[in-house]
Amino acid sequence: MYIDEYVIAGLIIVALTIAFFAGMYRFIKLDMAKHAHKDDS
Repeated sequence: MYIDEYVIAGLIIVALTIAFFAGMYRFIKLDMAKHAHKDDS
């Protein structure tokens, strides 16, 4: 497997995309948990 700037750029884009969606997922889960506790009380 050869490595050039296009392969490295592609891997960086994929990693950043996954990190972005993981961060959004974590934020939404924490936000839902916060609101759920408020509704219970």
